[in-house]
Amino acid sequence: MYGNRRAIPGVFTARLASCALLAAATVLVGCERGSSRGPGESTTGPSGCPAVQARAETAVAKAEETDVSWDGPTNGPGAVSGKTIVYVAQTMTNPGVAGAANGVREAARVIGWNIRVIDGGGSPTGIQAAMSEAVALKPSGIVIGGFDPNSTSRQVARANKEHIPLIGWHAVAAPGPSRRPELFTNVTTRVEDVAAISAQWIISHSNGHAGVVLITDSSIPFARNKSELIRKALATCRGVELLAYENIPIPDASSRTPREISSLLARFHHRWTHSVAINDLYFADAAPAFRAAGENGSGPPFNIGAGDGDPSAFQRVNNRQYQAATVPEPLSLQGWQIVDEFNRAFASRPASGYVAPVHIATARNSAGATTWDPSGYREAYRKIWGK
Repeated sequence: MYGNRRAIPGVFTARLASCALLAAATVLVGCERGSSRGPGESTTGPSGCPAVQARAETAVAKAEETDVSWDGPTNGPGAVSGKTIVYVAQTMTNPGVAGAANGVREAARVIGWNIRVIDGGGSPTGIQAAMSEAVALKPSGIVIGGFDPNSTSRQVARANKEHIPLIGWHAVAAPGPSRRPELFTNVTTRVEDVAAISAQWIISHSNGHAGVVLITDSSIPFARNKSELIRKALATCRGVELLAYENIPIPDASSRTPREISSLLARFHHRWTHSVAINDLYFADAAPAFRAAGENGSGPPFNIGAGDGDPSAFQRVNNRQYQAATVPEPLSLQGWQIVDEFNRAFASRPASGYVAPVHIATARNSAGATTWDPSGYREAYRKIWGK
């Protein structure tokens, strides 16, 4: 039924440079969609938004660089001993939440702390119960792993009253310290950067001609904000049409996503060329529906995950199985950063202020890897802690 859908060319270095030069000269050739070519072949013709596309291609080329060295903190307090950290997870079925938890575990072993993970199971009552248990344990610090602290306001207030430092991972919209809710810091990439580069990848990859499905979880403020930013960025290109804006709560993704994908395929047929989701896990759940409909794993639709870059997402990208790209969070690094931020809190020092850069992973630049982190962070943190 969908075997004759048109493919959109991918972006290569030579095409990137020529498109930018041609757009600057307003000569609209060299960047058109293909009608029967594969996703890695270039064609010629007009762009849907030449100036916007030229900027997008420059940004995408930078984000696809792989030789990214450590630009985070190189000094701070030595290791404070004898601490216990509780990581409260929104749900450990969320690969990003689980990946950050694993980074915390690894770093805690190095610095010599105890770590306990409590799974909220993805439901409001489960998360509240997990936070209540965490506070009752009276640990040295608590990680708010991927959920809105305001949904556990009583537990957060109790932790604040008892002077238990709270550090968020994707807990509020912006990285850094938060006053309301009171967090020592929040560890995340800048949502504005992730949203922008995801939209720019679609604009660049589609040559400014795309029919897009956007998938989010509106129950999570961070995710809702990210998807709104993606929507606004896509709207900067007149040739990009937002076909659907789907709200699928992450805990329901495995049951709802296949049904929604089947419905969207029936509604939009070949008009649907690209997808972007606030989390890679949606494409794991979408793959069976695409496969059942006879869709080619290498696209279209060409799917990009605007987080979190877990190993299964890299595997889909590397194998060209219903995901073309991911904007991965450096999950292991962020786990180490969480431990370092706690160490600064325990030493009465301010948060580091570090924010990891955005990166785009594709089959062309990942070299078969299943994670992405800037190099040198483990060595840097060990040196800071004296470990």
